[in-house]
Amino acid sequence: MSAGVRVRRAASPPPSLPQAAPRFPNPRHHDHLDADERRAAASRGYVPGRKSHAPGGVNLTSAEWKLLGVVVLIAFGVRLFRLSRPDSVVFDEVHFGKFASKYIKSSYFVDVHPPLAKLLITLAGFLSGYDGNFDFKDIAKVYENVPYVAMRLVPALLGVLTVPISYLTLRALDCRATTALMASLFITFENGMITQSRHILLDSPLIFFTALTVLLWTGFCNEDKHQPFTEGWWTWLALTGLSLGAVVSCKWVGLFTIATIGFGTIKQLWILLGDLRVPPRLWIKHFIARAICLILVPILFYMFMFWIHFAILTGSGDGDGFMSSEFQHTLRGRHMADTYADVAIGSTITIRHVNTQGGYLHSHPHNYPTGSQQQQITLYPHRDSNNDWRIVNGTDHGNPYTDWDVDPISYVNINTRVKLRHISTEKSLHSHDFRPPVSDVDFQQEVSAYGMPNFAGDANDDWIVEIVKGDPKDTESWKRIKTLKTHFRLRHALTGCYLFSHKTKLPDWAYEQQEVTCNKNAVMANSLWYVETSEHPNCKFPENAPRANYKKPGFFKKFLELQQVMWITNAGLTDRHNFDSRPDAWPRIRRGINFWVKDHRQIYLLGNPMVWWLSSAAVFSYIAVRGFLILRAQRGYRDFESTKVVKYDTLCGFLFVGWALHYLPFYLMNRQLFLHHYFPALYFSILLACSVFDLVTSTLRPRVRLQIAAVLLIIAVWNYVYFSPLVYGNPWTKAKCRSAQWFKTWDFSWYVRHSAYLCLC
Repeated sequence: MSAGVRVRRAASPPPSLPQAAPRFPNPRHHDHLDADERRAAASRGYVPGRKSHAPGGVNLTSAEWKLLGVVVLIAFGVRLFRLSRPDSVVFDEVHFGKFASKYIKSSYFVDVHPPLAKLLITLAGFLSGYDGNFDFKDIAKVYENVPYVAMRLVPALLGVLTVPISYLTLRALDCRATTALMASLFITFENGMITQSRHILLDSPLIFFTALTVLLWTGFCNEDKHQPFTEGWWTWLALTGLSLGAVVSCKWVGLFTIATIGFGTIKQLWILLGDLRVPPRLWIKHFIARAICLILVPILFYMFMFWIHFAILTGSGDGDGFMSSEFQHTLRGRHMADTYADVAIGSTITIRHVNTQGGYLHSHPHNYPTGSQQQQITLYPHRDSNNDWRIVNGTDHGNPYTDWDVDPISYVNINTRVKLRHISTEKSLHSHDFRPPVSDVDFQQEVSAYGMPNFAGDANDDWIVEIVKGDPKDTESWKRIKTLKTHFRLRHALTGCYLFSHKTKLPDWAYEQQEVTCNKNAVMANSLWYVETSEHPNCKFPENAPRANYKKPGFFKKFLELQQVMWITNAGLTDRHNFDSRPDAWPRIRRGINFWVKDHRQIYLLGNPMVWWLSSAAVFSYIAVRGFLILRAQRGYRDFESTKVVKYDTLCGFLFVGWALHYLPFYLMNRQLFLHHYFPALYFSILLACSVFDLVTSTLRPRVRLQIAAVLLIIAVWNYVYFSPLVYGNPWTKAKCRSAQWFKTWDFSWYVRHSAYLCLC
């Protein structure tokens, strides 16, 4: 046939004849997408091969819902099994059970954690009729008239709910049902999470709200890819903000969850900024929506939890001493009557330290065991008659402790030389060249109470008043001591050292009260004092003499003060503990925590080795593969143009960032750390491990993938069963105990004393 001849196209068959076979014989040919359409659909969050969109990206079949229901029933059985055992206090139930008692009795306390999880536990106890009269004093103390099962049920149920959340999260992230099922079962049979969720502790609520936040954020991202600013879009975004507020209201570790969502938000806004189809006004709308829901809403929720906290804790309690005098003035039982605004020679005063939670200058009839062996001077946080001092003139001849009564009113001005007489023991505030009992250094001198009735004392009792600060609204407070308004220093007349206190505590012989010294190199902040109360005997002050009192702070001032106290207290938890551990040991599960020992039974926090090691391997595998892909891209390979690579890189990258942000910051902390601090990071690493499984098995047949998952789950369940006596405190033979100690650092044993393992975590 000649090359120039044009071939006629075959005529279309008449309508009456059978049609030719379709190009795509699949019955769902109308859903088929070509390569460009697949990329576009993937960029908008659709499941490959579908043009439709499920709300939040969660599209489960009825069979999946039934399967998930079975998994939840298994989780119920695992976490609620013998929840009433042991019937005695376990580990930090000492703290959090006690806090529930204080809530019920409205007795003020200070804890390093925000209130939400404690309030939930308290609510369960209150609804169950708990009266708050159990003291939760010691580990292994048997419960009496305490609905401890109901209180334990709160973290247990939240632990159960974490299981279906993990399933829904991976399905929303477009992982296969097999993958999501494996993740939910890994969390179901994770021994450490089970142990932590079966007691009156805060970590199970923390993990629940962390998981819930990840699910809601994933749902929002899917909606955002589909169509922004719809009703569903706003719902997912607002719920994410509320969940962020809840997670940070359980523990400050929730700040790492906020950082995780924050990184995702920044990435979204950055991509939108580079999209020329998005006008500036629309970008600003995106920014404002996220700022309101992901910043303002969590802050308001967090503050609302503290509003409830303050509304309940209206009475005085053992946490008073941590708070300022103004704060204490708002508590029932700590209200202070109006006092004289002026301080004169002969006034009976109480003196408070400015810097260290405002303890009172205090003495009591007990002597130092070392040094001069004279009467102790300390800082004491509570009101007491042993805080009362009489301030007299140090320049008078004769006996200044009696002569003041015959002289006219004389105020205490700048550079006044004074003596301070302890009212109840009739001894004077005194310093001399003896080393303090604890701060035994050259520039510190002992401060003691010295003297006897009718003894005028000596020059070592003399102090010079140096006024440092007054009230800007009261010019007189800069010239002479005014109650509550003037901050002053007391300089020892003979040696030049300054009356000083710091956070160092004295031993048991001083009832662990705060050390007071005379410091020649005193830091200004730790050598400042003020007069809290001033009374003058014999009615020498006129009836209309000005009075002073604390101004009651509002909510915001109380809120900010408590945040500062929580931060300082948390940072101060630096003492070593028998079962503390450092972050480098957590991914390897190098060591656990002894929770409870009694009657040859033990509860020991130890993770499921299979789950921990597999999840840790997945983290480091992701780092290695991601680094390898970056090197390949540098050499010109186009791996990141593959839809599959982009999908899994985005998925695994998000989970890796969550793991890193919940784990790496602990390396910067010097405070006590324990294995359970790793649990939020563990949750991310478990999801990451299952996502890696989804990628690795993506080319396998479904049956083979299911078989591999079954093998991994069988190993995980075997590990759970093998170590379950440590979870539930079941009887266990010594031989089995020894055989289960795979590593020497797994220090569970039957002869450990239970009373030694209390911590404040």
